[in-house]
Amino acid sequence: MHEKRQRLKAILSDLGPASIAVSGGVDSMTLAVLAHRIDPRDFAMVHAISPAVPPEATARVRDWAAREGWRLTALDAGEFDDPDYLRNPANRCFYCKRSLYSAIASQIGGTIASGTNKEDLGDYRPGLDAARSYHVRHPYVEAGIDKAGVRALARQLGLGGLAELPASPCLSSRIETAIAIDPQMLRFVHQVEQLVSERLRPQTVRCRVRSTGVVIELDGASFERLQEAEPDLRNAVEGLLKASNRTSFVSFAPYRMGSAFLGARAP
Repeated sequence: MHEKRQRLKAILSDLGPASIAVSGGVDSMTLAVLAHRIDPRDFAMVHAISPAVPPEATARVRDWAAREGWRLTALDAGEFDDPDYLRNPANRCFYCKRSLYSAIASQIGGTIASGTNKEDLGDYRPGLDAARSYHVRHPYVEAGIDKAGVRALARQLGLGGLAELPASPCLSSRIETAIAIDPQMLRFVHQVEQLVSERLRPQTVRCRVRSTGVVIELDGASFERLQEAEPDLRNAVEGLLKASNRTSFVSFAPYRMGSAFLGARAP
C-alpha cells in the first residue's frame, strides 16, 4: 500500500490544475482530501446537487470542504433536463456522467479527475464511456488501488468514520431500468431508507422501485430480525406512498447489489 500511495501522490502531483468530481462517497472524498493536502492551489472540488443525490452526501461534502479548506463548486449538472437520462435506460449512468463532465468542462475547465477505483472496472459502468469522451483521469486506477486500498488510505489520512462509509450509489439506481426517473419518487426512496435506517439500524438498506411494487432490501442480519418490525414498517412505508399520491405493493427481501438493473451486462 505504501508504494501505491506514493504512486498515487506522484500522479496527483502531475495532474493539476484539475477538478475532482466529489460525490460524497469514500472514494472521491479521500481523493479530494489527499489532492488538496498535496497542493491546494492545483485542485478544485466539484459536487453535483440533484434529486438523485442524498442530502446527507451534499452535507458531508460541504462539511469536509470547510474542514480542509477546499475550493468547492456545487453545481446542477443538468441531467434532469436530459430526456435520455429520465427514461432510465440500462446505460442511464452514461447520460448522468455526460451531463456532469460537460458541466465541469464548460464551467470550470482543466483536467477532470474521478474517484473510480480499480475494482470498479470489473462491473458494468457506462459512466466510464462518458469519462473517456471528456478525457477524465482516474488516479486510483492508474495507481492500481482498489476499494480496500481506498479505505486503507482514508484511515492513513486520519479521516475517521469516512473510511468505513458504506457504499451508497445515487438514488436513481434504486429505480428499475425502464421506469422513468421522477424526482418525487426519488424523495420517497430516500424517505423510506431513512425511516428503515432509524428503526432497524441495518448495515445496508435499499428501497427498490420495481414494476411489481416497492421492495425494501436489507443486509442478511437485518433481514433475519425483521419479523417483529415488519408490520409497522410496512404500514409506515405505505403511509409515505399515500403521502406522495401513490399506491404499490410493499415487500422485503435480502439485499442484492444492482438488483434494480435490468439489461445485458458488459463482458
